[in-house]
Amino acid sequence: MPSAYDFDALQMDGRTVPLRDYQGRVLLIVNTASACGFTPQFAGLQELHRQYAGQGLVVLGFPCNQFGRQDPGPNEEIASFCQRNYGVDFPMMAKIDVNGSEAPPLYRWLTAEAPGLLGTRAIKWNFTKFLVGRDGQVVRRYAPTDKPASLARDIETALAQPAP
Repeated sequence: MPSAYDFDALQMDGRTVPLRDYQGRVLLIVNTASACGFTPQFAGLQELHRQYAGQGLVVLGFPCNQFGRQDPGPNEEIASFCQRNYGVDFPMMAKIDVNGSEAPPLYRWLTAEAPGLLGTRAIKWNFTKFLVGRDGQVVRRYAPTDKPASLARDIETALAQPAP
């Protein structure tokens, strides 16, 4: 059975990161945008990272410009914005499409494993979140309106599970 650790992602500097480097950790994978009404969620995501990284949580941000063209800048500009305005120091990956033929295999897998409302696979907006357990399987998909702090209990439950 495939797991999140079977996929790769590109860092903002263009280097490939095998997600197996995070094997045994809990992942919170989020498509982000710098000019969205939900952009202040970066602060909450950073707080989750600060609070739980020592226990094994890795927040992975994937900038996306597919929704309202709310992240049009280059990767360097996005990284600078996130760090300057929200103190983001969790891994931010290169900008991607999360829907359509250009979506990376990771996102195609995530949306198949955890469909949205009424079984739809498409990501509907920025800041859709996926929680992945230590076993690399999707625990849950969260809507853009779900504030990061509301995920704490699920994150704690996932962190309490032993690594396979």
